[in-house]
Amino acid sequence: MKKAALLIAFCIFFGIKLQAQKGYHLWLDYSAYADSNLLKGHKLGYYFNTDDSIARSAKKEFQKAVFELTNQIAIPQGEKKAHWLFISQSTNENIKKEGFHLYSNDNQIIVEAKDSKGLLYGTFKLINLIQRGESLKGLDLLSNPKIALRMLNHWDNLDRTVERGYAGNSIFDWHTLPKYINPRYIDYARANASIGINSVSLTNVNANAQALTPAYLQKVKALADTFRPYGIRVFLTARFSAPIEIGGLATADPLDENVARWWKEKAAEIYRLIPDFGGFLVKANSEGQPGPQNYKRNHADGANMLAKALAPFGGDVIWRAFVYSEFDNTDRAKQAYNEFVPLDGQFEENVIIQIKNGPIDFQPREPFHPLFGAMPNSHIGMEFQITQEYLGFGTHLAYLPVLFSEVLKSHTYKNNNTVADLLVQKNSSKSLIAGVSNIGSELNWTMHPFGQANWYGFGKLAWDPDADVEQIAKEWVASTLTQDAAATTKITQMMLESREAVVNYTGSLGLHHLFDTGHHYGPGPWVSNLSRPEWNPTYYHQADENGIGFDRTESGSNATAQYAVELQKRWNNPKACPEELLLWFHHLPWDYKLNSGLSLWEQLTLNYQKGVKDIARFQKTWQGLSFEIHPQIFKQVEMLLRIQYDEALWWKDASISYFQQFSKQALPKGVEPPLHDLNYYQSLKFPFAPGTRPSW
Repeated sequence: MKKAALLIAFCIFFGIKLQAQKGYHLWLDYSAYADSNLLKGHKLGYYFNTDDSIARSAKKEFQKAVFELTNQIAIPQGEKKAHWLFISQSTNENIKKEGFHLYSNDNQIIVEAKDSKGLLYGTFKLINLIQRGESLKGLDLLSNPKIALRMLNHWDNLDRTVERGYAGNSIFDWHTLPKYINPRYIDYARANASIGINSVSLTNVNANAQALTPAYLQKVKALADTFRPYGIRVFLTARFSAPIEIGGLATADPLDENVARWWKEKAAEIYRLIPDFGGFLVKANSEGQPGPQNYKRNHADGANMLAKALAPFGGDVIWRAFVYSEFDNTDRAKQAYNEFVPLDGQFEENVIIQIKNGPIDFQPREPFHPLFGAMPNSHIGMEFQITQEYLGFGTHLAYLPVLFSEVLKSHTYKNNNTVADLLVQKNSSKSLIAGVSNIGSELNWTMHPFGQANWYGFGKLAWDPDADVEQIAKEWVASTLTQDAAATTKITQMMLESREAVVNYTGSLGLHHLFDTGHHYGPGPWVSNLSRPEWNPTYYHQADENGIGFDRTESGSNATAQYAVELQKRWNNPKACPEELLLWFHHLPWDYKLNSGLSLWEQLTLNYQKGVKDIARFQKTWQGLSFEIHPQIFKQVEMLLRIQYDEALWWKDASISYFQQFSKQALPKGVEPPLHDLNYYQSLKFPFAPGTRPSW
């Protein structure tokens, strides 16, 4: 019987351990890779000198971490008896709002902050250092967030589908709210707080007015109450036509007194339920969404009307600058600039203009958006896409902090500022970095285990846009996969190279928007039959017998004129233009000579081949790590890399087959010929590709 009992106990323990390793706990799996030697010799008591709900969350997290890391129970003590951890609010002038100071002092580790959010973030940082086995000797870390609003934008629908979501259904079960609070909501809040995310927009920017009805506001309240102890405020997307759809009005004209009154009453209703409600995120007059232009008004008219409704309660309007109109037949890359720059300085103080990182639409590579640096009298924010709509969905490894950092470090040549400098805005309370969520109902939250690194890395860069993406990758690997030094080096290098691999096999040298129509799954450079020109990939690559690329110089759309003079001079000249953006700004002959001495055709096709080879190399690297990675995670990534290789090959072959009919040139040495002819690739259909809403 003793043997049986021991066997059962072992199986139960192993089963629990195995479950923990599958990825549900993200980078908060304290039991997985703990180095308890850091804690030996310490009496693990703690003292908190504040006791609101956020501080209690920090206390609970510390207790959980200590037990899972050491099998000890941390004991609360009085101030004079506190050993090891002492958490207090501080008068240190160097600590800013939500920041913290973490340092060692005799037999204590001290976390001090100006507010409870800072105490929570400092506690999570300390736990992460212990978890990764970092030395605490001489610890002295001051950390202040450079961005005030660090936000996830969920594109989740009320029926639990997720637009551009590749990790299952929405985690928000609107049907069972508000009475059933899934424990997953709490773990979601913990994960966000651990990387400094302090705001979430719960609903799709292609908004549904039902989210603003009394029944749904009760559900929103339940989520807000759940997230509040972790320092997270909720926002909602506001459908501009809601006064008509749920308010019974005949118009949604922002200058109509009845419309303005309706929104003021709606705001008051929300704040009675949720006193710390963040405000509204709005997509208007873009992709068919209603907006002020329906009534011959402008974006400032619409945003300001909502801003005035929220202002008495301290709420903000986040107004998306992603617009393109069927009535504008100029270069789509220019439209947001043309619509918003004339309105600079006309927006209310509590309006933030949320700008996508590039002027088209979350492409694998774009130049930074020309609105950065062009609206000095308005609050601006960054919108990144964490979900991989254009980088292989939930099945491709693509470490996106490399992309995020590339944009943030771009020099605008406007008052000597980088994009990140403009976003910080002297630590204004209206500074914003938002990321479109890649979170879903999959057990590991993100489908691809490495998708977790994009969520994690986004949070770290939103806290500090100058953070080093290699260090972020190492931290994530050590918190989730392995602490073996050699394995960490190999995995980190693979992550750092992965985004460029995707760029190469989907279209390098500045090619963009070559994806198949609607679902954006796989290549579709041949698509040319959609009703609006800018919906067609042929609009963007302009391939013909004379060459390839979109001319955005003075001889073309003159989109370069929307940037600083220094960039205009560089980008207008194909010899000076960075080759990674060459075909974004220029239409060039197939035999145009690049700096390498290769022709444009040769370099383009070699890049396609390199993208495929890189994924094959990642597969080989991963195979060599089987003894360092938990077997279930190892097997999952192994299978996903196999999918990625096959799809990279598909991209290469389909793209080369299509473009070769224009170049009429042979493939250079080192480029393998396509496996099928062009007709085969054009015949492929994917009516049930993930990430689009069902049509029933």
